[in-house]
Amino acid sequence: MKCINSLPKLLSLSVAVRSGWSASQYNGLVLPHFSSQPSVFHQGQQQVLRHLHHTRVFNKSHPHPTELTSKGDKNSDHFLFTHHDLFEKVDKEARTKATFNKVVEVFIKEDVRRRGHIEFIYAALRKMPEFGVEKDLTIYNKLLDVFPKEVFVPRNFIQRMFNHYPRQQECGVQVLEQMENNGVTPNTETKLLLIQIFGKKSHPMRKYQRIMYWFPKFKHVNPFPVPTELSADPVDVARFSLTRIANDLDSEITVYQFPCTDITESGEEVTHPHIVGIQSPSQMELLAKHNPSRPVFVEGPFPLWLRKTCVYYYILRADPVPPDQKVEEPYDPERSLGYPLQLDLNLELDFGDYVDFDVEDLDEGPVFAMCMTSQNDEATLNQWISGLQKNNPILNRVPTLFRLDTSTNTQQRIADTPSENHRPHTEREETS
Repeated sequence: MKCINSLPKLLSLSVAVRSGWSASQYNGLVLPHFSSQPSVFHQGQQQVLRHLHHTRVFNKSHPHPTELTSKGDKNSDHFLFTHHDLFEKVDKEARTKATFNKVVEVFIKEDVRRRGHIEFIYAALRKMPEFGVEKDLTIYNKLLDVFPKEVFVPRNFIQRMFNHYPRQQECGVQVLEQMENNGVTPNTETKLLLIQIFGKKSHPMRKYQRIMYWFPKFKHVNPFPVPTELSADPVDVARFSLTRIANDLDSEITVYQFPCTDITESGEEVTHPHIVGIQSPSQMELLAKHNPSRPVFVEGPFPLWLRKTCVYYYILRADPVPPDQKVEEPYDPERSLGYPLQLDLNLELDFGDYVDFDVEDLDEGPVFAMCMTSQNDEATLNQWISGLQKNNPILNRVPTLFRLDTSTNTQQRIADTPSENHRPHTEREETS
């Protein structure tokens, strides 16, 4: 009987929900028919009506899900512009590590929930080279600290299996990849931040483990390491570069001219470039045996990259000696005891052994000396040749020809396009 009596109430309730009646209209319609019911049922009815009334207010105050998605698409670009604008507001002259830290602190204090932290981190990664902090470990740890803590940690194996919070994990991997590209080794603080943000079983944590496995193995693998920061003195950079190019440890570096500025009688300032050269004793011997009737050439500039810095050098060389003019020197067996230069072995050959080997020999001619200077003109290189004549008197009798790339802004063009072929395109010969 109770079920039968409550049936009209449920039907009227469904009609009220479909038609959108208010709670007061529903009370006027239903309460006179059920005034004889117990008070407990009346209280339950009031709770149901109160629930309906609140849900109706909730629907008015909150937009439809489609409206949220459309607004979210518009706000994503707004977030990117806003975070990018935070770094753009800083003057180019004041872009330092301190100002970068201030921008990050402003974002952290702006919203406790860290809304838009992914867009902010991506914008910060793009702006790090402009602030000169792309190789600073503390800055990377500070960017990782922007992530909310213990929110993206998977709680069970199903969340770990389905890549829990993929956008946040991908952003963390991008931070670690930029550290890897710039040669920055993470520390213990980086590990603790990753565990606190993403957990131990996450993609950023795996990336961290791979970096910590391979970085120590390749840290000192280069036998000719380049310092992280080069010296500001061009003479020191030239010494380091020529020593890196030269293959002979007996080579001697000579500074023919230091950079300086002179004032002429008319009051004009004349800047003299630096001229640094290198030559080994074996190169001096080859130059002394050179035929004076055959010219030598000054060629360049050739680029040499030291990390992100490009320097240029010049060489003094000669054409290969014709085969009919070559003179074979007698072999000295005591020249190299550890690694013999010639082996006379009388070994019996089998039927399947090859007697002739197809070896292509390419003789590019001897290189007598190298130098570095900041100006690409013949007057500066003539000073280098004049300095070489003190230890190489044969240069007074040998004609010197210049093969220089004299196009406009050669060094700037080469620096802008490092992937192009850097050998000179034009050739001009003059006798000094």
